[in-house]
Amino acid sequence: MADPKGFLKTTERELPARRPVAVRIMDWKEVYEPGDRNVLKRQAGRCMDCGVPFCHSGCPLGNLIPEWNDLTWRGEGRAASERLHATNNFPEFTGRLCPAPCESSCVLGINQPAVTIKQIEVSIVDEAFGNGWVQPQPPQRLTGKTVAVVGSGPAGLAAAQQLTRAGHTVVVFERDDRIGGLLRYGIPDFKMEKRHLETRLRQMQEEGTRFRAGVEIGTDITWDDLRARYDAVLVATGATVPRDLSIPGRDLAGVHFAMEYLVESNRANAGDDVSDQITATGKHVVVIGGGDTGADCIGTAHRHGALSVTNLAIGRQPGTERPENQPWPTMPTLFEVQSAHEEGGERTYLASTVEFLSNGAGEVRAVRVAETEFVDGRRVPKSGTEREIPADLVLIAMGFTGPETASFQGDSTLPVTERGALRRDADYSTSLPGVFVAGDAGRGQSLIVWAIAEGRAAASAMDRHLMGATSLPAPVAATDVALSVPPA
Repeated sequence: MADPKGFLKTTERELPARRPVAVRIMDWKEVYEPGDRNVLKRQAGRCMDCGVPFCHSGCPLGNLIPEWNDLTWRGEGRAASERLHATNNFPEFTGRLCPAPCESSCVLGINQPAVTIKQIEVSIVDEAFGNGWVQPQPPQRLTGKTVAVVGSGPAGLAAAQQLTRAGHTVVVFERDDRIGGLLRYGIPDFKMEKRHLETRLRQMQEEGTRFRAGVEIGTDITWDDLRARYDAVLVATGATVPRDLSIPGRDLAGVHFAMEYLVESNRANAGDDVSDQITATGKHVVVIGGGDTGADCIGTAHRHGALSVTNLAIGRQPGTERPENQPWPTMPTLFEVQSAHEEGGERTYLASTVEFLSNGAGEVRAVRVAETEFVDGRRVPKSGTEREIPADLVLIAMGFTGPETASFQGDSTLPVTERGALRRDADYSTSLPGVFVAGDAGRGQSLIVWAIAEGRAAASAMDRHLMGATSLPAPVAATDVALSVPPA
């Protein structure tokens, strides 16, 4: 246990300060100031080392949270990093990007603010990288088996690292020009600077993982050919089909999916020459969708120099206290003020988007919205409440419906579920021998911790398929359901 009286002496959460808004919107650096080690120690000392640590079940990775909290409190950073990496391949990603269901299930959170688990996690791994404690772990021997991983997001990378360390020859295919998937082009730098991704990819290369960017399976190589070349294949392509909003004016210039906007911005920040880049500079911007992707668009628009930013959400504004129907240890739906929301703009709830209005030249000039009312359980526009919001740029950030499936042809066609995900069994295997599915491609849009957990578990199943047995951990089955409430 850390400090036996820590949770009694320190009853408040303490987090690093965010950089001043006026400063941070002038660049793309991460928003948080460096943390104070004394504050970190106090927060780690609040961990009670519960007899039944529900934070373990709150996180699908099964992170050994009380153990590395105790080691952090004792100042044993290297040992804390070892315990952290025992269950999580990429804590530098989850510590920045995960909404922390572990904190929602923290036992201390029953009657006090939860332990700052996420901040402790990222501080441990940053210190470990800074001190050179994170080293490549190449396999002691090779098995002679070959594995193709299609998709280089968190699920694909986690599986690739596990399988490489098990001794298999692993090649990761990515259709984009750089490795990283959503981590590379979907996440703005102010949430996670890409140097963290590059550092981890270097470690994986030194371990033996091979990367092939700019190769689209189904176009450059058929799925049938890929299966013939490799002993096993993992499909980890994510759920990349965006949910559309089919209303009048959808075809107007200036109406885009959120990922079109974010990808181009990330490419430009990486130094690419992006012709006809979608930008918010000098424009009235409307973001439709109140989730994380919408917040990423808001923060990006501020840094582009938008004239105004309006965020529309069709549902009710969540409360600030845990609802009765979402008791501990579930992850509640709460009103959240992310860093992007602090930076300006207006958030409007119960807003139903009715029509995109044209300026007469085929470009969007405004969005017509109405109040949302609930009829027979459906959310519909309330008659007589329509109004217009000026808009030169509209970004649709309403989530994703599933993976792209058009490239699966011939003998390699994969069946899909009623929810549009790729069908797989509890061990991540599919109806095609040697083909497995992990992450959002099989689960649907979900959290980064679930992607990593499924990547690790799929690697275990694939190792067993290839070798007849495995010592790789399998934290979750493909049929597991998170202890959380899905986003509205």
